[in-house]
Amino acid sequence: MKQEGIQSSFEAFCNEITENYQIPALALGLAKDGELFYEKKIGYRDTEKGLPLTSNTVFGIGSITKSFTAIAILQLQEIGKLSIHDPVLNYIPELKTPRAEYTKKMTIHHLLTHSSGLPSLPLLFGALRKSMEKDPKFGDEGQIPANFPYINTYEDFLTSLGNLEYTLLGEPGTEYTYSNDGYSLLGLIIERVSGFPYEEYIKDHILKPADMHHSGFHYEDLQGHEDIAVLYDVKQKDGETIVFRSNNPWDAPPMRASGFLKSTVKDMLRYTEIYRNDGKVGDAQILSPESVELMMTPHIQCDYRSYYGYGLKIIPDYFGHKLLQHGGDLKGVAAQINILPEIGLAGIALANLGAVPSSKVLFNAFADYLDQPLNASYLNVTAKELPIEALQEYTGEFVSSEGIKVTFTIVDNKLQADAPGLLKDNVQAIDKDWFLAHMREDEITFHFIRDNAGKIDRVAFAERQLLKA
Repeated sequence: MKQEGIQSSFEAFCNEITENYQIPALALGLAKDGELFYEKKIGYRDTEKGLPLTSNTVFGIGSITKSFTAIAILQLQEIGKLSIHDPVLNYIPELKTPRAEYTKKMTIHHLLTHSSGLPSLPLLFGALRKSMEKDPKFGDEGQIPANFPYINTYEDFLTSLGNLEYTLLGEPGTEYTYSNDGYSLLGLIIERVSGFPYEEYIKDHILKPADMHHSGFHYEDLQGHEDIAVLYDVKQKDGETIVFRSNNPWDAPPMRASGFLKSTVKDMLRYTEIYRNDGKVGDAQILSPESVELMMTPHIQCDYRSYYGYGLKIIPDYFGHKLLQHGGDLKGVAAQINILPEIGLAGIALANLGAVPSSKVLFNAFADYLDQPLNASYLNVTAKELPIEALQEYTGEFVSSEGIKVTFTIVDNKLQADAPGLLKDNVQAIDKDWFLAHMREDEITFHFIRDNAGKIDRVAFAERQLLKA
C-alpha cells in the first residue's frame, strides 16, 4: 500500500470484516511523515439516520488512553515534580495491598509497565456500575454483578482495593499482567502532583497543545461538535447475534486514566507525531526526546515477541522494523493505534462496536504497506508436536477475578482452549510452555507459568495472569 494507491485485496478484506462482524462504522487513517495519505470509511456514524463518517468523527479509543497517562507522568518528571522511580506510597500513602513489604517497593515505573504485582482485579465493574445501570441491556437482563460496590471516586477506589482479598503475583518488577487498576493509580498521582483533575491536565498539557480539538473525556466538552459515532452493542437471541443501537456510554470516573478518552482519526494521527517526531506536534514540544525514548523502550515482556513500554506495546522486529502499538476495547469501542517511527508510518483504526477486529484491519494495512501478504505473521514460529502426556499438564480451568476464564482440554490428542472469541481448534505449541491461537482474527500467544516446584499454577492469557482453579 503506497501513497499512490492500495491493493484491492485489502479493500475487500476491510469490507469482509465489516460485514462478518456487523460493524456499524469503521474508520481507518494512515499517515506518512505526518501527512494523511489514505483513509477507509465503512458504514455510518449513525446507521439509522445514515450520517456519514469523516476524519473528525469522534469514537472512543479505550485503553489507548494509557499512553496519554504515561505522557502526563513523564511531563511531570521533566519539570521535577516526581521521578518514575519514586515509591507509589510517596504519593498515595493510604494505598494498601495484602503484602505491605511489596507495597513499599512499588514504584511509578512498575505501574507504567503493569509489573507492580497487582493481579487483574474486578474494580472496573464497580467504577462502571453507575453508568451500566443506565444501559438497557444490563438493566433489563439483570447482568450487573450484585456484589460490587459503587466506586465513584478515588477514595472509593482505594477503599475497595484495600478491602479486596487477593494475592500479589510477585515482587514488583518481576511479573507482568495488564492492570487497569495500576493506571488508575497513575491518574490519582497526576492529580495530586499537578494539583489539577486528571482530565483537565490531559486537556491542557496534551490535547490543546497538540491541536486535538475534537478529543476529550466528555462529549459535552467537544463544544457543540456533532460529528460523533453512535455506540452499538450486541446480544444473543435464539442463537443469532443481534447488533443494536445502545448510545449509553460507559464511564468510570476514578478509572478514566486507564481507558475513557474519545478522539478522531485526524486527531489521533496528530497524536502519533509525538513518537515519530521526538515529542513534537507542530510547534508544540509535548514531550522531550528522552522521555519519548523511555516510552518506546521494551521494559518487560508481555507476549511471545512483544514487550510493554510506558503506555505502549512494542514489537522490536515487525518485518524488520520497530512497531509501537496499543488497542482499546470497551462497550461501543474497538480501537487500534500502530506506529513505525523509523519509517514515519502511523495508523489508527476506530469502530463503534466492541470486541471486533479493528486491530487486524490496521495490522493488515501495515503489512500491505510493507509489501507483505494479507494476514502475514511477523512471529515466524513453527508449530511443535507434543505427546499427549506432555499436553495433560496444561489442562484445566484458569480464571481471573476480572472475569476472564479459559478452559484447556485435550481433543483428538491436541490441546484446545475454550474462551470467548477464541477459535478452539487452532491452539499450537510454539516453544517451552508457549502456545499460539487465534482470537477475533488476530494471532495471540500465551504461556503457562510454573511455581517454584515446577508445577503449572497460572497461565498468561490475553496479557492477564489467570490462576488455575
